[in-house]
Amino acid sequence: MSRLHQIRIADFQEVLGEPTVALAKLRDLCFSGIPFEGGLRCLCWKILLNYLPLEKALWSSLLKKQRDLYSQFLKEMIIQPGIAKANLGVSREDVTLEDHPLNPNPDSRWNTYFKDNEVLLQIDKDVRRLYPDMAFFQRPTDYPCLLILDPQNEFETLRKRVEQTTLKSQTVARNRSGVTNVSSPLKTTSNSLSEYKVLPNGCEAHWEVVERILFIYAKLNPGIAYVQGMNEIVGPLYYTFATDPNSEWKEHAEADTFFCFTNLMAEIRDNFIKSLDDSQCGITYKMEKVYSTLKEKDVELYLKLQEQNIKPQFFAFRWLTLLLSQEFLLPDVIRIWDSLFADDKRFDFLLLVCCAMLILIRDQLLEGDFTLNMRLLQDYPISDVHLILKKAKELQDSK
Repeated sequence: MSRLHQIRIADFQEVLGEPTVALAKLRDLCFSGIPFEGGLRCLCWKILLNYLPLEKALWSSLLKKQRDLYSQFLKEMIIQPGIAKANLGVSREDVTLEDHPLNPNPDSRWNTYFKDNEVLLQIDKDVRRLYPDMAFFQRPTDYPCLLILDPQNEFETLRKRVEQTTLKSQTVARNRSGVTNVSSPLKTTSNSLSEYKVLPNGCEAHWEVVERILFIYAKLNPGIAYVQGMNEIVGPLYYTFATDPNSEWKEHAEADTFFCFTNLMAEIRDNFIKSLDDSQCGITYKMEKVYSTLKEKDVELYLKLQEQNIKPQFFAFRWLTLLLSQEFLLPDVIRIWDSLFADDKRFDFLLLVCCAMLILIRDQLLEGDFTLNMRLLQDYPISDVHLILKKAKELQDSK
């Protein structure tokens, strides 16, 4: 470890060691990247995402309260419905209209169960392919949820629920428009359950934990529920917390990820709601802002993209909505997020990062035709995120 890195760690420890964390100082430090050592990144992200207050004396009681609350969510939204499902219709003479699967009442337990299954199937499909180039999400967690995996509990887990539903029904997909796409399971064999090694009872893979977080979020936020892409937002958060070198924090990665994800989604959820696309808080406005910033910083490049009719929707939609999580390798995404979370005008800096990405490949873009340029933007060629962040900071300072 270099002397400079040791000094940097000491700077973080000094700021985090104060009874009240100085947020401005912490933001300044985090903006240039947070060291992994000692669980510093996990702690800083929890503060920057407003999960932990600045007063350290409050941390212990708040964490206990939030983690207990998450356990309550698990009981109410996974365990109790699972027990109810196991008990429904066991004794045929007891079945009432309310308990019957064909009950037309939209508020019936069965109707809710079937609707939840649609959401669950889409989540399941997406989380199974989360960062396929990494083994992490397929590996078993060191801290499986004992509430869920307790052998004394005879109830339907999400894993069983997906397996049974997949066998019985078509595969359901829901996109940002709220349109439900139904396809035959025969046409989606590439994502079939058989491709994934099922862990033995008592174990669960990291992707199953992510699935549970997204399912609970969807249940608690019916207005937005689950939209494809949320898996790409929760993935880096969970990975960061589940690899925390501090085992006390690592043990509660699921609950802590849930609340940090919920806070982050409160800031970016408008990107996922199609009806808000053209509003000032919607994704269209943000994409146009990338181009207006580019026009200000590099008018020649802006005019070239305009001339070729390369709209920001073709590439910036994914960059902005998913906070660049699909453009770079996970460690690089995490480094970019250090700076994004430290931005006091949250995500204004993201617009500058997108602009920097365009300017750094300006020579190729100015020479290329539409097809070549689209390929460059869809599969961004520069992997050095430090170079991109440095350029974005230059653009910020030149305002």
